[in-house]
Amino acid sequence: MYRLFFKRMIDFVGALVGLLVFLPVLLVVAVFLYFANDGKPFFFQLRPGKNGKIFKIVKFKTMNDKKDTDGNLLPDELRLTKAGAFVRKTSLDEIPQLLNVLKGDMSLIGPRPLLTGYLHLYNDFQARRHEVRPGITGWAQVNGRNAISWDKKFAYDVWYVDNIGFLLDCKIIFKTIQKVIKSEGINPENAQMTEPFNGYN
Repeated sequence: MYRLFFKRMIDFVGALVGLLVFLPVLLVVAVFLYFANDGKPFFFQLRPGKNGKIFKIVKFKTMNDKKDTDGNLLPDELRLTKAGAFVRKTSLDEIPQLLNVLKGDMSLIGPRPLLTGYLHLYNDFQARRHEVRPGITGWAQVNGRNAISWDKKFAYDVWYVDNIGFLLDCKIIFKTIQKVIKSEGINPENAQMTEPFNGYN
């Protein structure tokens, strides 16, 4: 019953309340990033959701669009702005995804939505992460986030799919707050964000 009905209801109410509570913060961060990113405070990208359905995710833009002499984007660590580094460190870049939760594209808790380019690389086990709505935070995020291997991330994602429950979601929210306060599992400012998944797992 929780998985089929109450989880979505809690997502909607939680996202609505969250947007109202964080509205002042959203406005301040948007203004800072507007100037830091040449008038582009938000980042939009297509991501796969439940059952692989594609949706457009919205986050705060933490990196600029600077390119090299050949017209290619510079490495992530060179495009991360000072304002973006702070926003990423405090996980404020995730707050706009509450809009995705309201729309029903995402859940508050679930496997993180990855790149669409990874879809054809998943094996049957890894693809099971798409049996539920992706989340702003999830079991993998509170168990290592960027510091764990792709194997472990997928294992945690699928474990969550098989064990969804109200108490588990409460535990993940509590642990997420702890991680955000301690800034655990976040890449150092001068490091590449996340190694791409190459389908070798």
